Amino acid sequence: MAEIRVNPTRMELKKLQGRYATARRGHKLLKDKRDELMRQFLDVVREDKSLRTRVEAALSAYYRGFSVASASGHPGMLMEALICPKKELSIEVETRNMMSVTVPEFRMSVAGNAASESFNYGFSFTSGELDESLRELNGILEDLLRMAELEKKAQLLAEEIERTRRRVNALEYIMMPRYLGAIKSIKMKLDENERGNTTRLMKVKDMMLKAQLEQKHEDEDAE
Repeated sequence: MAEIRVNPTRMELKKLQGRYATARRGHKLLKDKRDELMRQFLDVVREDKSLRTRVEAALSAYYRGFSVASASGHPGMLMEALICPKKELSIEVETRNMMSVTVPEFRMSVAGNAASESFNYGFSFTSGELDESLRELNGILEDLLRMAELEKKAQLLAEEIERTRRRVNALEYIMMPRYLGAIKSIKMKLDENERGNTTRLMKVKDMMLKAQLEQKHEDEDAE
């Protein structure tokens, strides 16, 4: 790990201590953000799993009915029956902020016979299985839209969790140890300088005392 090279002065020491304190606060905030993102991600995944189970069961029933209807009629029956739909769906996409992640929210609107379950074909040449399969499909449209929304949210949250995890690790294992190492190095250098200054002062004091004693002896000899 590369060290931070700075001048061993008290000003640099104070600056690095401030940076280290800021890094510690940022590390705690990012860890809290990561934990909250994980909680929300797990909530989304649980809801998506429950919804997927329900949707897959409904789609299975739809495919069974559709296959039976297709097999029981003439080849062009399904195309003729479904060529002119009575309903038109449109999807509106809005966004909202979830822990600094912009996630989509889908809204579905139905134009045409939205409240009616009437079909757009006559019943003379179609089977009841086709009616039931289309009813099943119509009943899961909102669930399908909600599932698409949840899975996009899960993807975006997972990407943000990974980014946040990398930042937490960078602070915890790179930046903070570098700051601590630099602070320790400066403190050791300052302590060494302090000991050197103390030693020099003691030597100067001893020299001054020795000079005073010599001067005193000279004065006594002169008398």
